[in-house]
Amino acid sequence: MTGASMTVETISRHRCFGGIQGIHRHVSAETGTPMRFSVFVPPQAEHGPVPVLWFLSGLTCTEENFTVKAGAQRVAAELGLMLVAPDTSPRGDGVPDDPQGAYDFGLGAGFYVDAVQDPWARHYRMYSYITRELPQVLASAFPVDRTRQGISGHSMGGHGALTIALKNPGRFRSVSAFAPIAAPMACPWGEKALGRYLGPDRRDWRAYDACALIEDGHRLEALLVDQGGADQFLETQLRPDLLEAACAGAGIPLTLRRQPGYDHSYYFIASFMEDHLRWHAARLTERG
Repeated sequence: MTGASMTVETISRHRCFGGIQGIHRHVSAETGTPMRFSVFVPPQAEHGPVPVLWFLSGLTCTEENFTVKAGAQRVAAELGLMLVAPDTSPRGDGVPDDPQGAYDFGLGAGFYVDAVQDPWARHYRMYSYITRELPQVLASAFPVDRTRQGISGHSMGGHGALTIALKNPGRFRSVSAFAPIAAPMACPWGEKALGRYLGPDRRDWRAYDACALIEDGHRLEALLVDQGGADQFLETQLRPDLLEAACAGAGIPLTLRRQPGYDHSYYFIASFMEDHLRWHAARLTERG
């Protein structure tokens, strides 16, 4: 990455549960586009750096879905957690989209990978954006504690949270997910995205598949996953059974909670968000 801009523009800013909820924008060197992201700064940040929880959203989403619908700010303010929600893909003039306008590829569907195939390779660099560039931008403008960070996400974003945490050992003290795409190599969404972004060699896909990464030796200290039992994508796209088997085989402590009657929506996420925030806070406030 070269030429990263640390200049952060504030698009909106609102007082919220004693803290500040903002939407921000900067020019990304990784994606070659302006990128928006949401930050909730808890009231404890007035006294020094605070722990950070990253939340990666799913297909069709922007930074606003989690910010507006998850209901996370009240508990985050109590716990002293900064919440960071990036956009899900590059956007703007010249950024290619799915030729048929499908929702599961292109704009809003970056899959948190670094694309290597044309025409996607120039702009679709969400893995490097999330793991390298945005953390630097965030630290330049907000009181973040770089040693105490967690990551979570929903659906495609759950896939992103798992793969990013697995590939960056020690970076995140806590990891969770809501209805993650657990094995993208074994579902239509993942096969389409990984094939187009990375090319036809399935061996290259393993670096962006949580179950494959676990099979290849990557580990997490612990993992919390909530999955709705009435999720319309459960059997065909999400495959928590494969994640459960991979974690069992690797000895990764997995708390997989199957929630009867819940679907794939933000009503599901909002219902269990407080549990996830407290899960992360317990690990992010540990000393040592």
